[in-house]
Amino acid sequence: MMLAALLPEEEIDRGMVEKFLQELPEKAWNLGTRIVLSALVLFLGIQLIKVIRGLVKKSLAKGNADKGVMQFIDSFLKASLYAVLLITIASGFGLDAASILALLGLAGVAIGLAIQGSLSNFVGGVLILLLKPFKVGDYIKEDTNNNEGTVSSIELFYTKLTTPDNRVIVLPNGTLANSSLTNVTACERRRLDIRVGISYDADIRLAKEVLQKVLEDEKAVLKEEEYFVYVDELGESSVNLGIRCWLATDDFWTGKWRLTENVKYALDEAGIGIPYPQMDVHLTDMEKRR
Repeated sequence: MMLAALLPEEEIDRGMVEKFLQELPEKAWNLGTRIVLSALVLFLGIQLIKVIRGLVKKSLAKGNADKGVMQFIDSFLKASLYAVLLITIASGFGLDAASILALLGLAGVAIGLAIQGSLSNFVGGVLILLLKPFKVGDYIKEDTNNNEGTVSSIELFYTKLTTPDNRVIVLPNGTLANSSLTNVTACERRRLDIRVGISYDADIRLAKEVLQKVLEDEKAVLKEEEYFVYVDELGESSVNLGIRCWLATDDFWTGKWRLTENVKYALDEAGIGIPYPQMDVHLTDMEKRR
């Protein structure tokens, strides 16, 4: 310290600069080597992650795992492996892995408090996979916001639905796990009810025979299940008949549309009219004279 005080300030600065320049090539070489090795580790790590994900997918597929479970596990595995890869690369630059994990733990607590909704979505995704209220490929109706569509994927935080007109709806897993929903395609069969009104002047027995014949001729109707025609109510301007039958879930809409169309053709051919709402107006003598 006393020697440094006796030396001129310019000589001290010159000595530090010379020392820095002497050590610069070695430091640059070390830094360049670390960058190259880190890039190599990153490349190999990405390839290894792809291989591991592929092996896990194949193992789950061989075990006949649900597609939603496969997607969820793949998303979780991908995030975890990339986190390990980044910690490994950071350690290569001299950062202590234990310190990194401690910082990540503290950051995780802080972030967890800030993103409780995301954590709820994660837990919701786990519950969906465990309880299985629906699976990939099911058509569901969500009651909270009246969203509906075919489940295309179940991921870490969100579930994606594809609508019949090919739009994608992204729903939080927490919302789906904590609200009521309807799984339209959970069962193999669905009951179909059709209402059709006939005129009060029409022969009810004949109308029932005609509609029963339509049911018997419809190939989508499951003949092993009960199907019949009945009088549902006596309406204001029509006698309302009901048609009840069962269809396979996959054939439900095409069968319903075809059956409804054939009902109209059959009633027309039998001369049975389908009335429309009407109002009878009675005029007083004064109004008639006007």
